[in-house]
Amino acid sequence: MRIAYLDCFSGLSGDMLLAALVDAGADRGRIEQELRKLPLGPFRLEWKTVVKKGVSALKLDVVDEEQERARELKKLPVLAGHHHGHGDHGHEHDHGHHHHDHGHHHHDHGHHHDHGHHHDHGHHHDHGHHYRRYKEIAEMIDAAELAPRVAARAQAVFEKIAVAEAKIHNVPVETVHFHEVGALDSIVDVVGIALALEELEIDQLYAGPVPTGNGYVRCDHGLYPVPAPATMEMLKGIPLRRTNIQKELTTPTGAGVAAALVREFGPLPAMTVEAIGYGAGTRDLPDQPNVLRVLIGRP
Repeated sequence: MRIAYLDCFSGLSGDMLLAALVDAGADRGRIEQELRKLPLGPFRLEWKTVVKKGVSALKLDVVDEEQERARELKKLPVLAGHHHGHGDHGHEHDHGHHHHDHGHHHHDHGHHHDHGHHHDHGHHHDHGHHYRRYKEIAEMIDAAELAPRVAARAQAVFEKIAVAEAKIHNVPVETVHFHEVGALDSIVDVVGIALALEELEIDQLYAGPVPTGNGYVRCDHGLYPVPAPATMEMLKGIPLRRTNIQKELTTPTGAGVAAALVREFGPLPAMTVEAIGYGAGTRDLPDQPNVLRVLIGRP
């Protein structure tokens, strides 16, 4: 039996976890090949090694190529003086919150955010057609002919997120509209995590207590406290860890993974570690590396 321990001392987001699992040895080429079974439109995964406060970690960005082209076209008629503003900004901000990045992801959070992505987020902002209903996401995963445990794990995570969102917004679960979570990057993160766990033959997940962060995040409805309401709903029953960082550290996608897939929270279980992976968040934290560490081995 193989187990994984999520050492989430700087929080937990979808993109950080997927990057950490790939850093620990999951085959990113095969993961991407399986992700192409989903009708997600043109996208690419960009992987780079970054150093966060002295720790080398893998960073994942999910790039929506349609959004990228739209941004490029928008930039064309603008005078040079401007351009920057634009593209980049997208980015910026996204980061800003990004959440996603986990760290930020944040934004995503607002709702569903997740983004994790945040990251990429940069984009995903404009998204008109990226709004998807939970029911469509569940049907898409079912139709993709993924391995049974991969599909079951991905469905379990989205169900946790959808149930929490439905409760917070007082709408039926099937009609929950996801913003970030319906966006490309959230689907890539969640299904990618399920694929990576299968690649690494992980039977059981464990995790340390989860730091949520503090402060506020801005989402479609205005300023929300951290953790955002749906994130908090998913973290019921999970041990939280205090931190003084004024940022969103755990995104809705990260909370969904914790609630759906982690068997037990606490200190490192008795295990022999065979592989270690580090996944990076987008932002830099003041006094600690913004990374998620995953330890993989046998009990």
